[in-house]
Amino acid sequence: MHAKVMTMPTHIDDDQDFSSRKANSPGRGAAILIYALYLGSVMAVVTAPLGVAIAHFKRGRSAEWVDTHFRFQIRTFWLGVVAGGIGLLLWNLLGYLDAAPGIAWGLGYLFFTACLIWMVARCGVGIHRLMANRPIDNPRSLAFGGASVSFHD
Repeated sequence: MHAKVMTMPTHIDDDQDFSSRKANSPGRGAAILIYALYLGSVMAVVTAPLGVAIAHFKRGRSAEWVDTHFRFQIRTFWLGVVAGGIGLLLWNLLGYLDAAPGIAWGLGYLFFTACLIWMVARCGVGIHRLMANRPIDNPRSLAFGGASVSFHD
């Protein structure tokens, strides 16, 4: 009579191994720092240029999925700069056209508030995907990187 010997698998569960490997991916910590610097720029504008400098430096030197976050962060910064420049030009144009100060201030306030919400939302989506060890699906997106955004889980 032969006894059947059960052997335990010698490898770690593939899903668990993949998840832990992604969490330790090169550049992931820098991507977290950059999102924090962008959010910090709400209070101190100087942190955003520091963040984009780090993103430019780290891009191409990290795991491929983390690189999507760096491209998303770089694009967030430069789109914000362009939007801010356009906003300032339009605000000045309203002044040259002798628009009522209330109109110029109101439109400027609404425009820059919308830009702030856009930037914070992009950072929120990026942080959420980074913490889940997921790439940004479409880093070239003008909105939220291809992620669907909803107010419920």
